[in-house]
Amino acid sequence: MIEDHLIGSVWEAGFLLAAVASARHGYSMLTDEQPGSQQIEVLRAMSGQDRLKAAGRLYWTARKIKAAGLRAQHPDWPESQVEAEVRRMFAHARS
Repeated sequence: MIEDHLIGSVWEAGFLLAAVASARHGYSMLTDEQPGSQQIEVLRAMSGQDRLKAAGRLYWTARKIKAAGLRAQHPDWPESQVEAEVRRMFAHARS
């Protein structure tokens, strides 16, 4: 198992997974979004299980960031409303 510090961050691992998905589905990434050779090497060295774990961490991190953004935009919303909106947004998300 590759240690998390070798990845650099959950963001980088998720970024690489997105790059692979975009190539497979026919949409392109901006030039500054392209993964570097070292990033690709690290991701390829990961087992499928480790890549899945990284993707899961990225998913839950994205939900936390979205919730924080909603709290900042709507400070009057109770936590239950923030959580419901995050669930709704992720349930209807498109990639």
